[in-house]
Amino acid sequence: MTDPVFFAPSRRYTAGEVANLTGAVLADSSQSHISIAALAPANEGGEHALVFVDGRRNFALMQSLKAAAVLCPTEFASKAPAGVAVLVHPRPQQAFAMVGRLLFPTAATPGPMTGETGISPHAHVDATAHIEAGAVIEAGAVIGPRVSIGSGTVIAPHAVIGYSCQIGRDGYVGPGASVQYALIGNRVIIHGGARIGQDGFGFVAGAKGPERVPQIGRVVIQDDVEIGSNTTVDRGAMSDTIIGQGTKIDNLVQIAHNVRIGRNCIIAGLSGISGSVTVGDNVTMGGGVGLADHLTIGTGAKLAARSGFMSNVPAGEIWGGYPAQPMAEAMREIAALRRLARARKSGDGGNS
Repeated sequence: MTDPVFFAPSRRYTAGEVANLTGAVLADSSQSHISIAALAPANEGGEHALVFVDGRRNFALMQSLKAAAVLCPTEFASKAPAGVAVLVHPRPQQAFAMVGRLLFPTAATPGPMTGETGISPHAHVDATAHIEAGAVIEAGAVIGPRVSIGSGTVIAPHAVIGYSCQIGRDGYVGPGASVQYALIGNRVIIHGGARIGQDGFGFVAGAKGPERVPQIGRVVIQDDVEIGSNTTVDRGAMSDTIIGQGTKIDNLVQIAHNVRIGRNCIIAGLSGISGSVTVGDNVTMGGGVGLADHLTIGTGAKLAARSGFMSNVPAGEIWGGYPAQPMAEAMREIAALRRLARARKSGDGGNS
């Protein structure tokens, strides 16, 4: 549920306003005045709540809705109960998310935890750092020498920004996060506990055991990237680790040195990307994906959850399994193994 203690709506919207903002069509214009002040799942709803229903498996939810308004596709519109404003949209979930960002802006973009503005007297800011007007440096944050932080960016309590790092405007670095050897663009969100720019895992065999290879590259994070809590992004060894514009990275992801990730990628939690991997634009990785070093993942590829990759993936293909292969082949192998297991069970009378 939406708890008003944590997330109070910015204001109420009418169904007519939601239609105008999202491009939805209001099925009954006489309902344009209906007030919306909350979001809810379709199976819960509630007074003044906006819900969305999409996908054939959710069709049955339409008839039992208890909500102020519903976003749904055209073919669902006639099934809504009387009194529920129907907003017809070809992509209901996308429109719902847009309204959510307007209703609850602090949930979409983190703000100061302490409510402070400007530079807290309890932060440590080096005299050579450049903090633009409008940036917020909260209590306990540490800003090192020659750091540059843009207007509108929030550095949360106990975050550490290392020597000469540059962070653009309207961004966020969460509590306890650390940023080193990094150039970061505008509107970048780095959640609490993330580690950006630490050593890459580079060693060479020596007479007395592994010897460190100096990691002298940087991390470059382009505009509109989001990095989840406790994710790590190693700096490059000699070239840079790069994360492309608009890419979204979940919690607990490991990105090794010299990795290059394209634009608008989605990387789910517990994934691990080994050194010198190149990932094209618009790639989607499910949770727990593992990539061996020096691979190339083509533009638009989709990598199934819990899959292990030891070879390149062509652009636009869907791969999965361990070791990963084209999904159609992986599914055929699974089907063959099941047939073999059933045949063996049938042949020995079900005895092991």
